[in-house]
Amino acid sequence: MEIVINSRKFDGRIGKSWSAELIENRDGVIVAKGIFDFDVDHKKLGFIRRGTVSYEFYWPDRWYNVFRFHEPEGKLRSFYCNFATPAVLRDGVLDYIDLDIDVLADSGLNYEVLDLDEFAERTVKYGYTKEILERSTQTVDDLISLIEKRGFPFDHFG
Repeated sequence: MEIVINSRKFDGRIGKSWSAELIENRDGVIVAKGIFDFDVDHKKLGFIRRGTVSYEFYWPDRWYNVFRFHEPEGKLRSFYCNFATPAVLRDGVLDYIDLDIDVLADSGLNYEVLDLDEFAERTVKYGYTKEILERSTQTVDDLISLIEKRGFPFDHFG
């Protein structure tokens, strides 16, 4: 089943939107698969070739999502994790609010926390709540722990 995924800004505007195949929606996780249909020069991920596959993991009760990128030939490229509101899937549309902080992990699971400056700027711009500020630290810690322990979805790359 094809779904539409909307990455929203804090004010509700759609920042990015794309289509993906819904692979599963069970056990508290939503898994989708997207394929880049054109080349993208991404400021954090570098050059992404057309045909790159993105396995996307969303949770309705967690404040992050994880993208696992594979080169068109199948080789693991990287993981890209967003601090975001829990995902809501309704009527073929998955929505979440991207809250700026990202964690990038390479194929060897070496990681880097990104966009703390953007988070600080948008905290002022949008007036992020105390809950979001508290969750930001906990969420980054949770993601780093999952990466270091090779927990799901960092545990296998098939």
